Amino acid sequence: MATLPDQPQTQHSTSQVVKTTTAVAVGGSLMLLSGLTLAGTIIGLVLATPLLVIFSPVIVPAAVTFFLILAGFFISGGLGVTATFIFYWMFRYATGKHPIGADQLDRAREKIAHAAKEMRDKAEHFGQQAQQQIKGSPDQDT
Repeated sequence: MATLPDQPQTQHSTSQVVKTTTAVAVGGSLMLLSGLTLAGTIIGLVLATPLLVIFSPVIVPAAVTFFLILAGFFISGGLGVTATFIFYWMFRYATGKHPIGADQLDRAREKIAHAAKEMRDKAEHFGQQAQQQIKGSPDQDT
């Protein structure tokens, strides 16, 4: 009967040993791969540096030009896709097919229209008050 309480503790420690062994093996493997990658990068850089120095007057402008061309194509394509989607959304909204976000757009339009009406009413009210004050005050020039 004395072995039963020790058995879960033994399983727990065995599980702990397995986890630790696995972690050490995986961590060691990754550290080894990291070191090999760093060594390969340094060797490649040492071998490629003379070529980069010799060809840099050609490579750098070519790389900049290539980057600008790619960036232009990607930006142009992205803007084209965005414009196409916006036209599609506007077409669906105009034809009454209720695209995503149409409710929010309608609410925003109603809020703006309500705020504009309130501002117009206030402006008319203040304009009438100003006219009454001008008519009600005695002329100082006479």
